[in-house]
Amino acid sequence: MRAGSLIAFGLVVAVWVARADEKLPVLNAGSEVYSNVTVTKVTATDIFFTCSGGMGNVKLSRLDPALQLHFGYNPTKAGEAEQKQAAANAQYHTQLVSQVASQPLAGESLEQAAGLTWSLDFSKALDRAKTGNKMVLIDFTGSDWCPWCIKFDEEVLSTRKFGAYADANLVLVLADFPSHTKQSSGLKRANEELKRKYQIDGFPTLVVLNSSGKEIGRQVGYLRGGPDAFIAELERLSQRH
Repeated sequence: MRAGSLIAFGLVVAVWVARADEKLPVLNAGSEVYSNVTVTKVTATDIFFTCSGGMGNVKLSRLDPALQLHFGYNPTKAGEAEQKQAAANAQYHTQLVSQVASQPLAGESLEQAAGLTWSLDFSKALDRAKTGNKMVLIDFTGSDWCPWCIKFDEEVLSTRKFGAYADANLVLVLADFPSHTKQSSGLKRANEELKRKYQIDGFPTLVVLNSSGKEIGRQVGYLRGGPDAFIAELERLSQRH
C-alpha cells in the first residue's frame, strides 16, 4: 500500500449515520459545485458523497453555516480530529523514512508500492510508454483522506495480480492530493496542472492513455470486483486507438 493509506483507515472519527443516504440536488463547497449528491457518510471533519461526477468528499468547514449546522459541524471537534490524524501521519511517515533511508532514489522521483514503480513525473512516464509501447495509467487520488481511494488501493492497486499485469502493460503515474502528507511546491504544481488538463473533479479518478498519450478511457470512483474487474476494463480499453 502507498504511504498514508494505512493511517487514513486507522483514524475513524464520529459518524452521523442519520445523515447517510440523504440526497441534495446541489452541494456548494467554496468555488466547487456538486450536483445530484447522495451523502454516504459525515465525520467530524468531512462529508462523503456520490454525485454526478463520481465520488468525492469536502471539508465541512467549506460549507455554508446552514449546512455546517445541518451536518453537526463542530470546529473544536474537527480541529482535534485533524490534529490526531496529522500526528498519526507524521509518526507513520517517520517510520517509513527510516525503512527506506538506505535505498535512495536516483534520477526521476518515484514511489514504490507493492513492488510497482509509480512515477511522479508525467512527461518522463509518457516517454517510457512510447518506448515500451505501453498504456499510461494516471491515478488521481487523495492517499491520506479519501476512503474510496484507499479502498481501491488496497483491493486492486496493491495486489500481486494487478502488479503482474501493470509490470507488463502499464506505465504508472501517481497524482496525489493529500490533506496531511507534505509535498514539494513543484510536485503540487505539477499535480494541479494534470488535474486541470484532464478536468478531474472527483477522487479516485484513473485515466488511461495509449502509448501516444491519447486518453482512451477513465474510471471515476470506486470499482467493485477487485483486480480481475479492473484488469478486464484495462484490456477492453487497450483495444482502442
